[in-house]
Amino acid sequence: MREILVACRTGMGSSTMLKIKVSQVVKENNFPFNVTHDTMSAVSQFSGDLLITLEDLVPDVEDKVKYVIGIKNLMNKEEIKSKIEKYLEEVKE
Repeated sequence: MREILVACRTGMGSSTMLKIKVSQVVKENNFPFNVTHDTMSAVSQFSGDLLITLEDLVPDVEDKVKYVIGIKNLMNKEEIKSKIEKYLEEVKE
């Protein structure tokens, strides 16, 4: 099982909403992920597979993780799904 970390600056509002949507997408599509969420400060200790955050935060963390996805609209499950599918296609293990 792969690991997704959903993170935002404070780990409260937007990452909580985004985690809910990511979890729904993962479940609906049987994607092989466990989903957790935290603050951006936790990213440096994250050794999992995929970080999902808001698009404007990607430049702050892209050199600290294996793979990062930036989401424009945290309520858009189609955007989340297509970006996770792209990840799965690019990172075949």
